[in-house]
Amino acid sequence: MPRPLDHARRAELLAGVITYIAEHGLMDLSLRPLAEYLGTSSRMLIHYFGTKEAMLIAALETQRPDIAALFEGIDDAETLRSRLSHSVVLNTSGQAGTSLLVLLQVLGIATVPGSPFKTYAREAVEVVVTALTQALARIDPALPDPEASATLMVSGVRGLIQDWWVTGDTERVDRAVAMLVARAVG
Repeated sequence: MPRPLDHARRAELLAGVITYIAEHGLMDLSLRPLAEYLGTSSRMLIHYFGTKEAMLIAALETQRPDIAALFEGIDDAETLRSRLSHSVVLNTSGQAGTSLLVLLQVLGIATVPGSPFKTYAREAVEVVVTALTQALARIDPALPDPEASATLMVSGVRGLIQDWWVTGDTERVDRAVAMLVARAVG
């Protein structure tokens, strides 16, 4: 009879998986080094999660922010600017920074044919585009295509965050975020 799952240990492992990915990358992830890092065995990881891919998706799910809440109640351009300001968009410290770094890796790998992350990545993009589309429609009901505008903003901000991770040029990227938001919402 299989051993019952220890849900507290499972949650602890999932948090460790995200930290490991942020430190070591997702590209060449192997269960043995990951298990060693987590203080367990690859066999126990399979026991808890079934497959490496299922474990990674479960870990990513624990990091999904409440995007709808970020854009909830926004009905004017100034509030949107404030929410998408440098302090929010480029919050790269602590858990938020770890989550962003891992998400950027997942989005990149999701473009590879047959990627197990494609569905997760698509849903992550859809959630933020939908929430921002609704906010833009509230801000300007006459906006011709709020979904296209939201898509442009989401993709632009994501690219700028990636630019910041690569270059570390906070001042230039911060100016670009402000410009992107200003052009989108006036």
